[in-house]
Amino acid sequence: MKRVSPTAPSSAPRSGLCFSRSMHAKPHGARAAANVLRSAAEPRCGVQRADTAAKCNRTPCLPSDMRRKKSSIWLPYFDLLSLTLRARPRQKVAKPKPSVTRPTSAAKTRSTKRTRAAHAGRTSADNARGTWLRSFHSARPAAGRLINHLAYALYLPAVPAAAASMPAVVMLHGCKQTAESFATGTRICDLAQRAGFAVLLPEQAKTSHSHRCWNWHGDSSQSEAPAVASLVDAIVRQYGFDRERIYLAGLSAGAGLAAGLAMRHPELFAAVGLHSGPVFGAPSSTLAAMSLMRGGSREDPLRVIENCVDVSDHPGMPALIVHGEHDTVVAKQNAMQLGLEFARINRLIDGQGTLHVGEQHVYSRKGVDYTDYLKSGRLVVRVCIVHGLRHAWSGGDPREAFHSATGPDATAMFWHFFRPRRRKRAQ
Repeated sequence: MKRVSPTAPSSAPRSGLCFSRSMHAKPHGARAAANVLRSAAEPRCGVQRADTAAKCNRTPCLPSDMRRKKSSIWLPYFDLLSLTLRARPRQKVAKPKPSVTRPTSAAKTRSTKRTRAAHAGRTSADNARGTWLRSFHSARPAAGRLINHLAYALYLPAVPAAAASMPAVVMLHGCKQTAESFATGTRICDLAQRAGFAVLLPEQAKTSHSHRCWNWHGDSSQSEAPAVASLVDAIVRQYGFDRERIYLAGLSAGAGLAAGLAMRHPELFAAVGLHSGPVFGAPSSTLAAMSLMRGGSREDPLRVIENCVDVSDHPGMPALIVHGEHDTVVAKQNAMQLGLEFARINRLIDGQGTLHVGEQHVYSRKGVDYTDYLKSGRLVVRVCIVHGLRHAWSGGDPREAFHSATGPDATAMFWHFFRPRRRKRAQ
């Protein structure tokens, strides 16, 4: 075989140097390397033929003794130094240790695309007036795991009210979102500052799901619901929030997880808000979950809820459900079936779907179709189908993924629904 002699890259722009393969030249060793490097250091040729000018724009011209022959083979970006010099050993980088939760203000947050957009007139979590905390919670490990660290962000408004009297809203993001992007898109921190409530935003890890989707379906042992419930309980104890006024909201996969939390951990929350989420029922596989998202449950949702939850023992859960009319990711049938499930949990309808107590009103107003379930004149469950909205947060910041300017402000709708609700603690 013929030996191939590479050359080191020069400082010429765009492309590295090449090497030539000849039938007679057999350079080898450090002397060959020095010759090649000396030739590469010579100035570029100043005369080019018209038919080769375009090629020289791609590859630097070589001295006359290194002009390409017909038998040449050119391999750009081949580094001679990697063959002639011993590479330095790579230093081991210590794994970062979990840091203690530290408050960060808007003026001291790191510069990112999101914060730069915020300074240009965009509302974000980082430039809100309150305190933004970042940390993680160590929950009981799920089956097959050694540790279970759940990252989260916590926003505390700059208000004089004591923490013991402050309500809190737990926000569960959707797929391909983070705690910061969800807070920015929903503008929840601005509302929290004005209304005086804390915001807790758990964040799914990429190690658990590559798109940061919550595991709302499949094996319940792999669900993050127990970890989120543990986090909520720990944060409420640590900061002394009002346990009677802890609310829960979620988008898409976050809404799927929120529905499961509302059904299985009702003692933690006074009300729930579900946006663009799947019907509750925990499908057994990813394929079944995809089918459910596209067309709703094939089973009677009332039968599903009876099989999953002890309705007679459930304390009830007020629910506001918002969904886009043109959602092609999670079909709007899911919202209507969720409405039936929560009406059943609150014992407003019986197992056959017949109104048992209270009233039901169906109407449209300002581009939204409403289905309301009331008890003693008080709204308990509401389903809102927003005209023209796809799979996105209604009335959110459209510069964030999965948020749309179309429709009413869902963040304000949820808080307006949450505010008068209380979860009475067992004596």
